[in-house]
Amino acid sequence: MDRITCIEDLREVHRRRVPKAFFDYVDCGSYSQQTYRANRDDLQAIKFRQRILVDISRRDLATNILGENASLPLILAPVGSTGMQYGDGEIHACRAAQAAGIPYTLSTMSINSIEDVAESVDKPFWFQLYVMKDRGFVRELIQRAVAAKCSALVLTVDLQVLGQRHQDIKNGLSVPPQLFSLSNLLDFMRKPSWLIGTLRAKRRNFGNIAGHVKNVDDLGSVAGWVAGQFDPALNWKDVEWIRGIWPGKLILKGILDIEDAKKAAKTGAQALVVSNHGGRQLDSAQSSIEILPRIVDAVGSKVEIMFDGGIRSGQDVMRALALGARSCMIGRAYVYGLGAFGGPGVTKALDIIAKELSVTMGLCGVNTIADIDRRVLAA
Repeated sequence: MDRITCIEDLREVHRRRVPKAFFDYVDCGSYSQQTYRANRDDLQAIKFRQRILVDISRRDLATNILGENASLPLILAPVGSTGMQYGDGEIHACRAAQAAGIPYTLSTMSINSIEDVAESVDKPFWFQLYVMKDRGFVRELIQRAVAAKCSALVLTVDLQVLGQRHQDIKNGLSVPPQLFSLSNLLDFMRKPSWLIGTLRAKRRNFGNIAGHVKNVDDLGSVAGWVAGQFDPALNWKDVEWIRGIWPGKLILKGILDIEDAKKAAKTGAQALVVSNHGGRQLDSAQSSIEILPRIVDAVGSKVEIMFDGGIRSGQDVMRALALGARSCMIGRAYVYGLGAFGGPGVTKALDIIAKELSVTMGLCGVNTIADIDRRVLAA
């Protein structure tokens, strides 16, 4: 990995080593991908104020996330089907995050189950929840997260209906799945290391669902059940219901509107994640970074603000922190590393971002995360 210098390098290795269907699942957005592109373009349009002759010898990336010490202001975001990027991918990613001293978030739609991850790591991790029509199953998921000693619940609130991702349909990631078409099978065979690793893994299905819902065990039946479970009736009362069941820290992910942010801040949640689901839901929505400062101004004094959407570098982290985020979630950036090299690839992605952040802080004349504010940005 010595020649890997940036997240884009990891992305290219990931693209070569993982079947197209699973690479595209991570790499693409919904519909025409306008929001997906805006997340990146709007971040990169933000310029820094370069400072000189400032003592920057004491640079420190450590911070506090939801009352817990963290080595840098990063969180591994929930990403579905991570175990299809690399065998037992969720376990490898969680171990890498914990070794780096930052939180890891397990998706409801993970391949490794809550229990698989809990028995494979030494520290608590976060769990991300989708609220499905089967509220009994939702209650069971929360209880399983409590039993696994998950330290925070990330409630995703922007998936009442599913935005269409054209590439997923073309690649057979549809309902019912068409993964085993001739073209996909040939692609699998051309990726022998991926194929062997996946076959050796604990699971190749959605571990949190298969075996826990009646008559839902194989990939097709699980996919069909999930497709019918996203609940368009989801509303603020459901957040209250979950708040009454979940005893720990609650994070609401998917906030992209000022009025919604004000309502969310009154729910008892400890944090909000400004996010448009990585450009995978509402196409032509605002980029996450465009709305971030307005949400910070509206509710940042009442609730911790996290940022998600387009982070590919330490410079991007700096931009989000400068506009008021307390920490940032990364999804694609770490999955590129996972698909490329497994756990060491996740570690490499984190190292790249941390080093870029440290250098950027130095060239902007700041030493600590707490020093980063809008004054580091060019006028």
